[in-house]
Amino acid sequence: MSELDYWKARLEKGALSRREFMGRAAALGVSTMAISTMLDSAARAAADAPKKGGVLRLGLAGGSTTDSMDITSYNDSVMIDVSHGVFNGLVEWGEDGKPHPELAESFEAKNGAKDWVFNLRKGVKFSNGKDFTADDAIYSLNMHRGDTKSGGSASMKPVVDVKKLDTHQIQLSLAAPDADLPYSLTDYHILMVPEGFKDWAKPVGTGAFTVEKFDPGVRIVLKKRPDYWKEGRGWLDGADVTVINDSSARLNALISGQVDAINRVDHKAVAMLSKSPKVQVVRAPGGWHTVMAMEIDKDPYTNPDIRLALKYAADREQILKALFSGYGTLGNDHPIPRTDPYFNSELPQRKHDPEKAAYHFKKAGIADPKIVLQASDAAFNGAVDMATLLQDSAGKAGMKVEVKKEPADGFWDNVWLKGPFVESYWGGRAAATQMLGVAFAANAPWNESHWKNDKFEKLLADARGETDEAKRKSYIWEMQAMLSNDGGALIPAFRDWLDAHNDKVGGHTPHGGFDMDNGMILDKAWIKS
Repeated sequence: MSELDYWKARLEKGALSRREFMGRAAALGVSTMAISTMLDSAARAAADAPKKGGVLRLGLAGGSTTDSMDITSYNDSVMIDVSHGVFNGLVEWGEDGKPHPELAESFEAKNGAKDWVFNLRKGVKFSNGKDFTADDAIYSLNMHRGDTKSGGSASMKPVVDVKKLDTHQIQLSLAAPDADLPYSLTDYHILMVPEGFKDWAKPVGTGAFTVEKFDPGVRIVLKKRPDYWKEGRGWLDGADVTVINDSSARLNALISGQVDAINRVDHKAVAMLSKSPKVQVVRAPGGWHTVMAMEIDKDPYTNPDIRLALKYAADREQILKALFSGYGTLGNDHPIPRTDPYFNSELPQRKHDPEKAAYHFKKAGIADPKIVLQASDAAFNGAVDMATLLQDSAGKAGMKVEVKKEPADGFWDNVWLKGPFVESYWGGRAAATQMLGVAFAANAPWNESHWKNDKFEKLLADARGETDEAKRKSYIWEMQAMLSNDGGALIPAFRDWLDAHNDKVGGHTPHGGFDMDNGMILDKAWIKS
């Protein structure tokens, strides 16, 4: 049903035609009568047109006293949401999962996707009155290149040169062809500021708002600019963002009317909220997924049958229900979600099968493999519970799994990427090749399963450099199959993003990229009259 919710939301937003929705819904087994009801509902939603004015009050988790307006420093929801109200990027990750021009009016691959030309919008002004030009774009992009601690440096790493072709045209040259470069530029760090800008206490951007109050980890107040350039966006007069990291307090703030919208709704509260006619839960399937990573160059995980035994032992449906109350989808031991246009829909879904687990465990021929799974709720809430569930289900197949509970403090520095069998999570990426590369490329610093495969490397390079969609799809599908069948990552479930808002809020729609409409809520939402 999560897939159905996703396509329904896209229909209501106008990002999917009625005919396309009918086909998607029918493929999911929805009755003709139910489809007709959803089409009527979508028509009513479309009639609720956006309106200018009002202040949107957000209660958000993911804020800290160390937060800064510095675009290179963002690492969680509060600054991601605020930044998209103040700044714009060259490219936006659209509701259809594809990159769309933002401050770049258009972009085009040259030289077999080794060079990319971006034509920049004319007539766009920064909040200080300065015109946006190629010089600003080059300066902003170079903030994430070279010797930098920017969170966007990985996205810009393939870029070897950025040069000005005209006052509103730039070219990015890459070390190797990459057909997915526009996806990389949707990174929430890669936003545009004026050339030479460094005064983050007084941020200047091309976004819909200016910063009126900035109290990091506590409250941020934004005020509307009178001359926002983007048509069909920037409806609000302002925004008032309160940091509420506690889940219960955040939920209570919404119910009591202190805020209009919240992120990270506790999955256990969704059923209760859904009963209220004044609250709407916004559910978005996406790329966030749990991982139990086996380092395949360390015993006993060098043995492919041990890896398969653990994969068949995992009760994925139980994990999805226990950890996320079913708000997600089953994983198939590769990192590409069902919402990705390159998801391998023909790869058989691996199921909990104690007999097959026992078969592969016996075939491995290791009397006592000493399987120790290191887990901590520092990875995600419920990580230790997931480890215990695997321990129980593996025991039914005759496999002994020891769960080693690690302290939250120091988990990412002392355990992750160091232990041979460790739990973690990934938030997903805009493009399939990005996700496959950052987590499974041989030279990737975060390759937690130590996956190294020459055929995989060639497929990844070919997929990045291929502009023919059918050929790219075949390469990406094959990589998913390789990881599912032979890789060291046990990926049991993908979790949905869960936001909620009251009946005053319009334009808050699901997005598979991140919570709060992939951080774009301040740009897209409005207050109903």
